[in-house]
Amino acid sequence: MAKSISLDETIYELCTKYPEIKEILRELGFVDITNPIMMNTAGRVMTIPKGTQMKNIDIEKVKEKLKENGFEII
Repeated sequence: MAKSISLDETIYELCTKYPEIKEILRELGFVDITNPIMMNTAGRVMTIPKGTQMKNIDIEKVKEKLKENGFEII
């Protein structure tokens, strides 16, 4: 069964719901995600689309990697 996520959810919400997503996002370039201070501040307002724009990461690559890891984007 796929794990459903919305790109409107904050990174904090996604990582709380699915802790394994933190490592996937870190590998894709969200390096600050492992910093607890950043997660508890910026992570509470940052979404994946906002983060990809900030970090200049291809959002399609992120979506593809999430799908490969069993996530369904709704």
